[in-house]
Amino acid sequence: MYKNFFKRFFDFCISFTALIVLSPILLIVTLWLTLANKGAGAFFTQERPGKDEKIFRVIKFKSMTDERDAEGKLLPDAERLTRAGRFVRATSIDELPQLINVLKGDMSLIGPRPLRTYYLPLYSEEQHHRHDVRPGITGWAQVNGRNTITWCKKFEYDVWYVRNISLALDIKILWLTVMKVVKREGVNSVGEVTTHPFNGSN
Repeated sequence: MYKNFFKRFFDFCISFTALIVLSPILLIVTLWLTLANKGAGAFFTQERPGKDEKIFRVIKFKSMTDERDAEGKLLPDAERLTRAGRFVRATSIDELPQLINVLKGDMSLIGPRPLRTYYLPLYSEEQHHRHDVRPGITGWAQVNGRNTITWCKKFEYDVWYVRNISLALDIKILWLTVMKVVKREGVNSVGEVTTHPFNGSN
């Protein structure tokens, strides 16, 4: 009953309330990033696979500029990441616009993180089961290591969550997420801006 009805009901109510309560913060961050990103805007959208691998566009705060080198190629992530961008990443504020995705029904508050579409052909049969539910803003893998564990371990956690969804588990994940955000644990690997890409085996 929870998985098929109440989970979506809670997602809608909580995301709607959160968007209203957090609207002043969202407005301030939007203005800050608009200035910091040097004309690149405060938001970006990107195609991601959702439930049953249906493609949707995830919404996030944009933490980098669009600066390019003399040949017109984007500069490395580390060079385009602004001070404002570092802050919104470190505090996970960059994830807040995904509340709109939750409100629309593309995502859930809790679930496997939606990854890039080009990873789809690389998943094993078992790993594809992470798409049996709506993807989440946070999930079991995020509170058990996030960017500090291997891709295969993340997917193992994702599939375990799909098969063990419950209200108690979601409450636990929400609490652990808050604790990790406060402590800034597992945001990025030491000395790196992002994690290494998934190649089908790592």
